[in-house]
Amino acid sequence: MTEPTNILLYVTNPEASARLYARLLGREPVEASPTFVLFALPSGLALSLWVRNDVVPAPTQAGGGGEIGFRVDTAARVDAIHAAWQAEGAEILLQPTDLDFGRSFVAVDPDGHRLRVYARAEDQ
Repeated sequence: MTEPTNILLYVTNPEASARLYARLLGREPVEASPTFVLFALPSGLALSLWVRNDVVPAPTQAGGGGEIGFRVDTAARVDAIHAAWQAEGAEILLQPTDLDFGRSFVAVDPDGHRLRVYARAEDQ
């Protein structure tokens, strides 16, 4: 089976989005141009930011229709990341909350892409 290797987000301003993601991820991009930015993540997955008006074929949807999930090991880690991201200026849509599946918060980037940090209830 083919496995995903890259999450690609369409953004309005790759440089501005890259600054936010560098702060939130705690790492600098490995590639950056005015139209495209690439982050190599420790898991082996890549996160790319591509200027929306250069994408072929042109996207028909704006951000916010899905989420990127960041699973962590404890509820305390969820709360710590929330505090760190908030200090970095991330817009928070959902404060840390206990949900059926575990503890979670949701942030959003400037293009409306949702970022959920969560710890599963069975992990706690």
